[in-house]
Amino acid sequence: MTAETVTVRQQPGIGVRRGSAPGQSEETPAPGRSLWGHVLRRCVLMPLIVLVPLAAVAPRGDHRFNIYWHGGMFRDDPLRIVSHTIATGETYLRLGNFRPLGRMVEKALDLLAFLGMQQLHLPAGIALRLVTIGAAILLTFTVVLFAESVLTRGRLFGTPPSVVALLLPYAVGAGLIAAGRNSTTTLFGGLYLTTAALVLLVAVAACRLERLRWWHAVLGLSAGGALAVFNEPAYFAVPLATVTVLVRARFVLGQSPRQMLRAPGVRLTGLLWAGFLPVFAAVRWIIQGYCADGSCYHGSDLAVGDRGLLVLPARMLAWLPPAQWRAATGEAPGAWLWGPLPLAAFLLMAVLVVRTMKKVPASTRPTTRPLAGLALAALALLVFGALPAALSVEVNTNLAGVGLWTEGWRDSATTAPAGMLLAVTLFLLVTRARRRAAGLALAALVLCAAGSVAANRNYADQSAGWSTSQLDNRIALAMASFERGEAGDARRCALLAEALRNNDSRPFQQQRYTDSLDMAARTIAGVPFCRVIT
Repeated sequence: MTAETVTVRQQPGIGVRRGSAPGQSEETPAPGRSLWGHVLRRCVLMPLIVLVPLAAVAPRGDHRFNIYWHGGMFRDDPLRIVSHTIATGETYLRLGNFRPLGRMVEKALDLLAFLGMQQLHLPAGIALRLVTIGAAILLTFTVVLFAESVLTRGRLFGTPPSVVALLLPYAVGAGLIAAGRNSTTTLFGGLYLTTAALVLLVAVAACRLERLRWWHAVLGLSAGGALAVFNEPAYFAVPLATVTVLVRARFVLGQSPRQMLRAPGVRLTGLLWAGFLPVFAAVRWIIQGYCADGSCYHGSDLAVGDRGLLVLPARMLAWLPPAQWRAATGEAPGAWLWGPLPLAAFLLMAVLVVRTMKKVPASTRPTTRPLAGLALAALALLVFGALPAALSVEVNTNLAGVGLWTEGWRDSATTAPAGMLLAVTLFLLVTRARRRAAGLALAALVLCAAGSVAANRNYADQSAGWSTSQLDNRIALAMASFERGEAGDARRCALLAEALRNNDSRPFQQQRYTDSLDMAARTIAGVPFCRVIT
């Protein structure tokens, strides 16, 4: 089978190098590097613009405690994260939850937010949102890398990026919406956005492997086992890598079935499976023994049943921006679409689009078969991203009706970029004129991203009025600008007393407030958060 070729419009300094593989355009290094630099800048700017309205949203859920607890515990000895996680592993296993590597990443991100709070005197909530924005930037570039790894036959950065890569930063940015209190943009964003990036990077590594060496085999087996103890969304990195390698081999490289099975990437995925399955099976067997009586943590319970078949398609649609806008804005009237911030964001993104349009002629335009292969890979990513929610007892119990396809959850970190990637790829499949198609797509994506900015601002406005958010923000301010002396201590004691009153019927939450704030205060100032004044 002969691979289809990619048509490249000739530009000064851009040509087709002799000896290049069919379907692969190549050019002199300077223009390609310039175009890749443009894509990288958009990967930074688009998530930043869309998520800025959430910068001052108060931490919620476990983040109210974990930033202070993990930051205070590990600031002076970051390597202790490893030993502490291993020491507490059995406790979590008995609760039906075994993700030690994921917990290490979570603690490291909490420590990073704590250091940002202490070094820059920022409230913990703002430092936490900056960490989330950083993870969103990483994910955006990883989605671009994933798409180009599927489409590109030769060296990944040796050719100009495709028009897909020019569109994706705008698409992924438009999907970063605060779709409710459990969305990954508002809760555990750093962890789950980073996990989604990890899942994509495993597929990228399998696609780009040209020769399987002995140390690749060792890494493959080790990585498979590590993914089995990372967290639930990471479980699907191995099947995604398998599907992506096979799709690329067939649709982009034009390999026969025999060639596909002998390819280095396919053999690497076999090693990933060999490392993943024994560890996964052992962990799930142990958890089943501990949790047979139903006493474990329900947030990580998995169940296979008829309802999951109904939840899966709903969660596969939950990435749609208008659906997420509804969850972000609640019952707010249509006026949430307007305001100085969305307008300023729209104008800024419009300027970025004008500059991107000038780069379109220098990009490559993948033909039908590679785009079809990328669409299948994106669909696989969307399905695997939605499966944790479809199998989750928590989602099946707590989400119903409209909430199933509007409310964000930890799966949103994967389904939102996957859905946007699929939408961009399908749009390019049904259009012909490259420049006109890119212009239409960019216009639609910028309007969508401006709507996401407005929805995020509305969510921030609503959350700022919650009494719990106001209290947690005041605690964060007191911690960021720690005031020594009796007056400061009196103010902090008043804040702690209010937190304890608000959780009068939840003694465990009261203890977490007391312990975590005390841990952070002792690390920062060497004194308790609140001490009795005589």
